[in-house]
Amino acid sequence: MFFSQQIIPAISNHDAYRKFISSNYEYGILMGFQLAQLEGLIENLHQKGKKVLIHSELIKGLSHDEFGAIFLIQNLHVDGIISSKPKVIEVCKKRQVIAIFRFFLKDSMSLEQSLQITSKINPPYLEILPALSIDIISEIKKIVQVDILMGGLIQSKDQINACIKAGAIAVTTSKTDLW
Repeated sequence: MFFSQQIIPAISNHDAYRKFISSNYEYGILMGFQLAQLEGLIENLHQKGKKVLIHSELIKGLSHDEFGAIFLIQNLHVDGIISSKPKVIEVCKKRQVIAIFRFFLKDSMSLEQSLQITSKINPPYLEILPALSIDIISEIKKIVQVDILMGGLIQSKDQINACIKAGAIAVTTSKTDLW
């Protein structure tokens, strides 16, 4: 799905939105916008042939639960959702939109708990933050069979390349000079 696109733009303002529209990237993540803005933004992106992923926990005014996900899918026709909520991932899978389970690596306990949840919900994709924790990708892939995206704290093309080399299929970044 993302294999031809190793950088997934994370779009959180109108300048980044305009840059994404004029780019060759197909997939982009909307975050930081207000719920009331989404319909027009998504409609415009779809008209331009773009695929829209929504970081559901970073949309102002949207419920972060499965009901918010249903709204995004049914009413706004998003192509996928990124969430740290297992119920949201389950809704996406049932409704056949892209489901990306996001978790943060703070310590060994958070890794263990996140992998247990991942094993239970079996998402097609994981987004792991921060991206600088690339050394753990091979360990994660031994435990769960899932495609991995990395995100958070990306500052350079070298870091993007290191993530891809370590086994990530793509990197998410809001740093517009990297996309």
